[in-house]
Parts: sequence; C-alpha cells; structure tokens
Amino acid sequence: MSGTIVIGVDGSEPSLKALFWAVRQAELTGDRLTAVIGWEYPATGWAGMMPAMPADFDPEAMARQILDEAVEKNLPPKVAAGVERRVVAAPAAQALLESVADVSASLLVVGDRGYSGFKAALLGSVSLHVTQHATCPVVVVRGEVAGGGDPA
Repeated sequence: MSGTIVIGVDGSEPSLKALFWAVRQAELTGDRLTAVIGWEYPATGWAGMMPAMPADFDPEAMARQILDEAVEKNLPPKVAAGVERRVVAAPAAQALLESVADVSASLLVVGDRGYSGFKAALLGSVSLHVTQHATCPVVVVRGEVAGGGDPA
C-alpha cells in the first residue's frame, strides 16, 4: 500500500536536493508526492519604516510560481505532472506540518537549509521544528557530503 511523501520546496538548492531524494524514494516505494511551499505577508519594518507593498504584490502567486518552477524545471515532465502542489498561507514549518496532517503523509522530506520560509526571516530552523513536531518520519537531506558528490 502506497502513501504520500510531503516535500518542502522553496526553490533553494537544499530544497531541490530534498525534492530529488523524495522522487527517488517514491520510485522505490510507489508513494505519491506532494510538494509544499508556505508563504506569509512580509512583516513591516521597525516602527513601520518599511515602505508600503505595491498594490499588485501577491505573495501567494509568487510562492506558486516558485513551487511550479522548482518542480517543472528540475523534474522530467512525466514525473512533474504527477506531483501534487500545495501553496499554504502559513510559515514554512507550519505549512509542512499542516500538509503532513491533511494528506496523512507517510514521510516528510526537507532540505537542511532553505530560504527560511518565503525568503523572509523566520525564527528557528524549519528542519529542526518539523523533526520535533511531525506526526510521521522526517528525512532531512543534507547539503554537500565530505569529498563532494550527491548526499543521497
């Protein structure tokens, strides 16, 4: 019986490594793939010093574009077509944990570093947070390994 592998994808190199790892794992297990990106409105600067956002600023559309490009440009078309994509209005860790629960994931895969949510400052580490709170096993795909080469 196959399950669902949830992957955190924010367009960063570590998240792409997590995506590649998850695709290989799904080929072995027959699991479905769900790629997730979280987004949130940027915080205003100290005492409101950050300039106002342009009227046409759409962080959800931007997040969707990042996710779609990451999947479509890095996976073969047939594989990319089979990846469910979720754009969640929440910080990255929360988006991943909610998605794991929503799809009853059998595995969560994340990179060891990312853009800290939607290219914004986020307190704490997403990978650390999800390893502590996920309701399924978590794989953290690390960057370069000693001696170079693919970590997986």
